[in-house]
Amino acid sequence: MTKTVDYYFAVNSPWMYLGHARFVEMAKRAGAHVAVKPVDMARVFAASGGLPLAQRPLQRQLYRMAELRRWRAHLGIPITLEPKHFRVPTEMAARLIVAADLKDLNALALTGFLGKAVWEEERDISDPETLKAVAAEHGRNPRLLWEAAQAPETSAAYEAYTQEAIDRQ
Repeated sequence: MTKTVDYYFAVNSPWMYLGHARFVEMAKRAGAHVAVKPVDMARVFAASGGLPLAQRPLQRQLYRMAELRRWRAHLGIPITLEPKHFRVPTEMAARLIVAADLKDLNALALTGFLGKAVWEEERDISDPETLKAVAAEHGRNPRLLWEAAQAPETSAAYEAYTQEAIDRQ
């Protein structure tokens, strides 16, 4: 019996990006199925008492940067610590991942590609043309995926994953 791991994440999280490839490899070695579930982290923070980065005390912001530098060095993963397009809306990128999952188009890999787009390539994942380009660059049909990302069932799944993450604490 294959085990399933629920993978809740924010598309633009540096921690998701730093851990993604290792997580995927661990799941693969364990023979686990990964249920890809991007969430609206602003809603999760609001429900859990967390604060968006800009609202955190300066000490916490500085410590986050120190930790990012440490993990970048430890893992040897190229990551831009303050990418040009970090604080952009991510709903459409998340919905693109959900659409890829619903269409069985390897949403797990697409998640990694979008993380790289933000943290290495400094691309704007709130821009529809960028999202379509990332999809095309990695062998997905951008028109099909974009249309699926607009579908009501995709939006409903994204909302459900966010609520599920909140409910599961």
